[in-house]
Amino acid sequence: MLKENKKYTLKELTQGLDVTIKGDSSTLIKGVCTIDAPSVECITFLMNPLYKKYLPDTKAAAVILQQNEAEMCPVNALICRDPYYIYAKIATFFEEKPNFAQGIHPSVVVGKNTKIDPSAKIAAQCVIGNNVTIGAGVTVGPGCVIGDFCHIELNTYLYANVTLYQQVKVGKRVIIGSGTVIGSDGLGFAKNSGVWHKVPQLGGVTIEDDVEIGANCAIDRGAINNTFIGEGAKLDNLIQVAHNVQIGAHTAIAACVGISGSTIIGKNCLVGGQTGFAGHLIIADNVVITGGTEVSKSIRAPGVYSSGIGGLVSNLEWRKNSARVQRLDKLMERVTQLEHLLAELVERKAT
Repeated sequence: MLKENKKYTLKELTQGLDVTIKGDSSTLIKGVCTIDAPSVECITFLMNPLYKKYLPDTKAAAVILQQNEAEMCPVNALICRDPYYIYAKIATFFEEKPNFAQGIHPSVVVGKNTKIDPSAKIAAQCVIGNNVTIGAGVTVGPGCVIGDFCHIELNTYLYANVTLYQQVKVGKRVIIGSGTVIGSDGLGFAKNSGVWHKVPQLGGVTIEDDVEIGANCAIDRGAINNTFIGEGAKLDNLIQVAHNVQIGAHTAIAACVGISGSTIIGKNCLVGGQTGFAGHLIIADNVVITGGTEVSKSIRAPGVYSSGIGGLVSNLEWRKNSARVQRLDKLMERVTQLEHLLAELVERKAT
């Protein structure tokens, strides 16, 4: 995608990165594009071997790739070990977020004893409660609601219509997508004489540095202790995090995942979309859970896990079971034939 008025040389784009430039380092780049796009003056990357066929005819000005692909590249090549990571760093030069004026928009409502750093940007129609602290470089998009005793640290970015209930602590460089609600009450009810009675949710939410949370997520406050999301964790859109859940540092969770109360997910985990967690589970560090898995029990050892028939098993066992299920129809036909043959043998023996 090309952006007007933004031009950088390959040398500027790769400053400080572990990259070898094969070609003209003074080539100007105006944006990013896919490897098969007809764009010119843009930069692209090659990581997936399915797209290798487009490399010889690419119209891009430069391609980020690995050493073994460099000979096939007809244009400038940025040679590195991890093209996707290098692309991520370069793409930030062309990223554009909604830009708001520094300071507090006249339509904003601010409560008592609230401290907002002069460098912060508070857009129109926001409501900010009492005893709130908003740090330097923070951006709060239009229509956001920030409850009492919230604390937002350096360079955090809230898109439009984010809601933080009371007692939410957000660290540095956090990104929160539109429509996300953080600190709402969890499903806490006690049943007495056939009637549900609400259990007060007295904890808060703690979000550490460099976390990214997508759009329309719901993160409940703790019942007693805080719900916790660790440093560098990445949450996709439409995720439900129930009360007292703990998510470890640098864990990534895809869309439409539901995590029941008091479940603890370790560090450096990967959770596929539409996965569901039962409550009060413990998931070890370095666990990969494939999409659509029903996690009904704790996972104590690193590995790849899936579910389906028979509940949660190792991914290898799940693949074997799935293959067997695909053969069930033929197996039933064979069993039926054998039953007929057995009946004939029994009849012959009887006569």
